[in-house]
Amino acid sequence: MNQFLRSLTASQQVGALFILVFGVLVLASGALLLVSLRERRDDSFGAAFGHELQNLRRLLQNTWFMAGMFWLSWVLGGVVAIALFAMVAFFSLREFITLSPTHRGDHRSLILAFFVVLPVQFWLVGGRHFDLFTVFIPVYVFLALPLVGALADDPHRFLERNAKMQWGIMVCVYGTSHVPALVRLEIPGYQDKSAFLVFFLVLVVQTCMLVQHLAARKLQRPPRAPHISQSFNWSSWAIGVAVGGALGGLLSAITPFKPGQALAMALIACIAGTAGHLVMKALKRDRGITNWGNQGQSITGATGLLDRVDALCFAAPIFFHSVRWFFRL
Repeated sequence: MNQFLRSLTASQQVGALFILVFGVLVLASGALLLVSLRERRDDSFGAAFGHELQNLRRLLQNTWFMAGMFWLSWVLGGVVAIALFAMVAFFSLREFITLSPTHRGDHRSLILAFFVVLPVQFWLVGGRHFDLFTVFIPVYVFLALPLVGALADDPHRFLERNAKMQWGIMVCVYGTSHVPALVRLEIPGYQDKSAFLVFFLVLVVQTCMLVQHLAARKLQRPPRAPHISQSFNWSSWAIGVAVGGALGGLLSAITPFKPGQALAMALIACIAGTAGHLVMKALKRDRGITNWGNQGQSITGATGLLDRVDALCFAAPIFFHSVRWFFRL
């Protein structure tokens, strides 16, 4: 089967994946709709059932969003795909900053973040300047932001304000920029197929997150960090990572990896993604919110966009650098 898939052209492979992935999503959406129409006479059970359906619906919407992002990145290709992810980074950062109170002294730093750092980071991706791309934000921007803030002459909670700004840029801009960077990689013997690495990353991470959620509901184990997440425990986490890793091994035919290597890469992506999701939940608890935006309606015009990409923002950089290290690019 793997040999047959590898023999297909890039267009044939993406067509087969389109039918498979979107077909499964349509079936899952239809099944969820049918289940939601069932009558529940017990009020207490009905409330719990409705809450569970809402969680599943949110996970399914996130999966639709991720699958759509992959498809657009493949169809649009090149510069347009980079611009698309730059917009995702822009709106994600805006959601993050909106819920992190700023002072007048932060205005210059905000202008630098949105209109200098973000476009330069994605320009570096487009030009394949990977050596500078990987250190531009963690080194140069992290040193420049406090300087710009200090020149504004506002010392009130200076460290906290700059830390929030740096954290938002790191997650929303640096993390997101590694997704189109995967498409720009030039792997020997894998020309014109790098977009499949994005598909691979998105599918294994989303599968891991979905299975972890379902396992947590089924096992009902005590949460590991109850003040941050009621659904995170080591058993459900291990099941989610294992299933995501196994799926990665099965998808080795669309990657430049052998099955064992694809399994290892998928495990790396799943562990990073679940860790990122937990960290972002901790940030939301710190802000006293349940999702990014007011009841899911963000003033950015993008409904809870950061909730949809939080795991990917952590998984993408680690996966990208693992691929670069493996192929010594």
